Amino acid sequence: MKKIIVLFGAIGLLLSSCSVSKVAREKRNLLSGTWILEDVSYENNTGNFSSILFNDAKDICFEGSNWFFRDNNSTGRYTIAPSSLCAGGDRYIRWSVIDRDENYTSQLQFKFIDAKNKDISGGLGYRLNIASLSATDMTLKSNNQVDGESITIVYNFTKK
Repeated sequence: MKKIIVLFGAIGLLLSSCSVSKVAREKRNLLSGTWILEDVSYENNTGNFSSILFNDAKDICFEGSNWFFRDNNSTGRYTIAPSSLCAGGDRYIRWSVIDRDENYTSQLQFKFIDAKNKDISGGLGYRLNIASLSATDMTLKSNNQVDGESITIVYNFTKK
């Protein structure tokens, strides 16, 4: 009998340590759905910038892109419109929300997968700070270095 109680206690402890926090769950629910990336801008530095985002396409290609997040299986995609500067199409992702302690911003993390949900990025991915998130608007930020100077890339979304 003691062994059964200890076994159930260990299983309960294991399950609770793997669960998603309440804050992360709330943010996952808010993220679920389709978003339009309205614009990409830069903070903490002066000048004109252009960058390749997520090792994929130029920043201008992402403006107007559709992002879809499915919260029941943590998959999604973003779609870039084709143009002379941009290789259009769907990019499939697996995503999650990292809820850090109260001293840090929560983060959206994602990695690339194929249409059959298999990892194609070798386990590498991206983390963006969730600066703000509501039912209609979202701002994500990533901190980067350019020639030794700090710069923040800002992604402003609206919910479709």
